[in-house]
Amino acid sequence: MGKRPSWTALAGLVTSSVMTPPLLAAPPESLPAAQLDWRPWGEDRPAGALCRGRYVMPDYRLAPPPAGRVASEADSGQYGADGETLLSGEVVLRRADTQLEAPRVRLPASRERVFAEGPVALRDRNLLVRGAAAEFSLESDDASIDTAHYVAHEQRLRGDAVRLARVAEDRYRLTEASFTTCEPGSDLWRLVGNDILLDRRRGYGTATHARLEVGKVPVFYWPWVRFPLDDRRQTGFLWPTLGFSGDSVDYAQPFYWNIAPNQDATLTPRWISNRGWLLGAEYRYLFPSDAGTLEGAYIADDRQAGEEASAGSELENGDARWYIDARHAGRFDPRTRYRLRYGAASDGAYFDDFGLTFGEQDTDSLARLARLDYRGDVWRLEAKAQGYQKLEDPLDEGDKPFYRLPSLTADARWRQDSGFYQEWGSNLTYFWRDIEGDENGLYDFAGGQRRIPIREAANGARLRLTPATGWRFDDTWGFLEPRLEVAHIAYDLDYGARDTERPEGPSQTVPIASLDGGLVFERDLALGGDAFRQTLEPRLNYAYVSARDQSDFPDFDTKERAFSWNQLWSPYRFTGGDRIGDLNRFSYGTESRLLEDASGRERLSLGVGQAVYFEDRTIDLGGDPDTLPSEQNFPRFYDATRDRSPWVTRLDWRVTDHWRTRWEWLYDDHLSRTERTSLGLQYRADAGHVLNLGYNWELEGFSPAEDEEDVRGYDREDYDLSFALKATPRLDVIGRVLYDNTNDRMLEQLAGVQWNDCCYGLQLVWREWIDDEDTANTIADDTTDRGFFLRFVFKGLGGVGGEADTHFREAIPGYRSTAFGRP
Repeated sequence: MGKRPSWTALAGLVTSSVMTPPLLAAPPESLPAAQLDWRPWGEDRPAGALCRGRYVMPDYRLAPPPAGRVASEADSGQYGADGETLLSGEVVLRRADTQLEAPRVRLPASRERVFAEGPVALRDRNLLVRGAAAEFSLESDDASIDTAHYVAHEQRLRGDAVRLARVAEDRYRLTEASFTTCEPGSDLWRLVGNDILLDRRRGYGTATHARLEVGKVPVFYWPWVRFPLDDRRQTGFLWPTLGFSGDSVDYAQPFYWNIAPNQDATLTPRWISNRGWLLGAEYRYLFPSDAGTLEGAYIADDRQAGEEASAGSELENGDARWYIDARHAGRFDPRTRYRLRYGAASDGAYFDDFGLTFGEQDTDSLARLARLDYRGDVWRLEAKAQGYQKLEDPLDEGDKPFYRLPSLTADARWRQDSGFYQEWGSNLTYFWRDIEGDENGLYDFAGGQRRIPIREAANGARLRLTPATGWRFDDTWGFLEPRLEVAHIAYDLDYGARDTERPEGPSQTVPIASLDGGLVFERDLALGGDAFRQTLEPRLNYAYVSARDQSDFPDFDTKERAFSWNQLWSPYRFTGGDRIGDLNRFSYGTESRLLEDASGRERLSLGVGQAVYFEDRTIDLGGDPDTLPSEQNFPRFYDATRDRSPWVTRLDWRVTDHWRTRWEWLYDDHLSRTERTSLGLQYRADAGHVLNLGYNWELEGFSPAEDEEDVRGYDREDYDLSFALKATPRLDVIGRVLYDNTNDRMLEQLAGVQWNDCCYGLQLVWREWIDDEDTANTIADDTTDRGFFLRFVFKGLGGVGGEADTHFREAIPGYRSTAFGRP
């Protein structure tokens, strides 16, 4: 497996030290805020406002004239012999929504155009342009202003230009001009170009020979650039990203294509200096009844594929590498829906080498699915073909997944007014996987030989039928539910070349009986002057499942459940459909809840319970009812033979509207030890502050694991601290520390800040984390990854760096990152 590099998400910033003439566009200096319709906030400032004021367009000075006419107002007027008119003083002209204000205006005899001497002000539907001189047509939308200063009120953008011309309705061409969304007086960033076209009707602008200035320092140059004027999607280049790792440079330049209102695509050429060119693409579509995405990437010649490959990998330098992931979902009618997905990669190490992101979650598989669902009032039908590609390189034969080709499910439920109900459950699945091994199941891997367990060696069909009947009594003071289910499992198996005496058609029928009941006592309670309802809810549950021989059954999709509060009341010990765990158990417990009397909202829930076993649990993944786990494997032997479960205590307490705590404790009173405990405390303020404190302890062997490499050989204890502090409306500070106390190491460290100002946003985060390489019991092969994340958004123009908000929300529960929208 290739070593995962540290990386940085940055934009490729280019500064030219030799400025050619086309780059020397020099817009005029900006006007003071008061001349740009800027109004500072006063006592009416909205909560959370990032800008110090807003643009306010004043009322027109003249009433709208009749269509095709021009209204005027002036202190004085003179009429020349040739029909020319000179207006002076406070001259105001209005035609439709366009209003011109100037101290001196000249109208030729033709009355086709108007010439104004400055300072002039031209207004047009939430647009203000001030300048030294102006000329505009009385018969069309043409207008031009010299030494112009403009403001678009709704879009909150402004700028300056040597010349501004209105070439059509809502279209403006600017020469040697600037563009920014920063408030007046701020030069944090601006786009400067020789020729800028603003199309307010379509919502975008273009600029040639454009440069980005940050604090009036040029940092980036585009021969041509297209940028949005509002929140509508626009075709054009997105900001590039630049990553570094050792002696390697990783540069990606995305291009966004707004194909239609319901379709778009992003093409991303990517150059990795030590590997070559890679092309990535994503296509998205949305139709009235269905939607989907298609994404993928391809590199024709990976120059370093073999050098970073793991031992045993077949990758070689120069290999072509790729991945594809297609998703589609839709519905035929409100009851019938379908989903399609197909994912594939050239090799299991593709995402290790190319798919790194700042908040990387393990990409250990690519799903493949075709599913059709029907949800009726009585029947629920499902047909699917399902599988996935496991992403490991090299891939152990024993780790290859089973495909379901197909899986057909038909479930139904009938209920009578008397409380009786009947259920029908059925599933027929054909399981298949392509594995290599000799007649004894042996195969070569990693320089040695391994064996495929006999219960995983067959392909074949499984039929599972689970009819059930019961009676449910429900009232405000309690409930009672006896239930009887019959689980029938039958197989048609093919072991291929594997030498075995196992039958090809084993089957078994197992009855599952349970009795569940509880009482609900209520009383009114006053605490701290508030009215509550307190409940006391004792509950009893008995479940019986006989031990039937399942040793000839394969293991296609079954896992053993870890014990929990929910397991006290469930007769099922396994997930999947290959095992039915034997059980003769009586559970008892009680729960008390505190409900706000006015709203019914639950403030506190406290539950305590335990189970008593009348027989040992002999059925495990081996399925043999006569054999218990070896006493040398004490955790599994003890779990199978103990006569009572650990005490389970759980607490969910909303202390106040801001504080909440959760606690679960599993305590073995026979051996006087804690088997598992988890404690969480969360604080969430209305202002957006979040604090999470967590503690987890789990005894060795508590969580069942099928594969030896996944069996944890130590008690696990870790501490988790995360927080998000909204220090000001503009500043967020976030952090997380996840500490593995057992092995005295940090599993994850994260620290960062987010600054959200009027015209820009900034995220700066550092992260270091450990990847256990899918071997929980072996820490020697764990790798440490580090990431430095920088995202800088110029509001109204674009931004540097990719999205990492999803990871922040997962790492810091309750945190919602401020969106870097337009100002």
